[in-house]
Amino acid sequence: MNDKLTERIIGAAIEVHKALGPGLLESAYQKCLFFELKTQGFEVQQEIPLPIIYKDIKLDHGYRIDLLVENEVVIEIKTVEKFTDVHYAQILTYLKLGHFPKGLLINFHTKLLTTGIKRFINSPL
Repeated sequence: MNDKLTERIIGAAIEVHKALGPGLLESAYQKCLFFELKTQGFEVQQEIPLPIIYKDIKLDHGYRIDLLVENEVVIEIKTVEKFTDVHYAQILTYLKLGHFPKGLLINFHTKLLTTGIKRFINSPL
């Protein structure tokens, strides 16, 4: 999945990481990446509630998407030693529940940010 939108988002994340380095809380990176993307002219939303629909019931205690760019790319920010299967499942769930086409899982707790980025595509069956 090499497209211009995700490449530009990754570039913005690298800019934030270069300025701040590893070691901060997820919320700090989220706010700074939000600012960087807005500054670059993107439509960005943060902390988007994502309800769960189960049968005929809408449960509002769903999840919150860290960032949503251009109503297309879900960004989940982490500051962890390494990604786990739970992190992968989390972003895939966001993509499915929100019917979003693409996602980026970004771990700012790395020396080189490009080693902490995983791309996802929502592939409906």
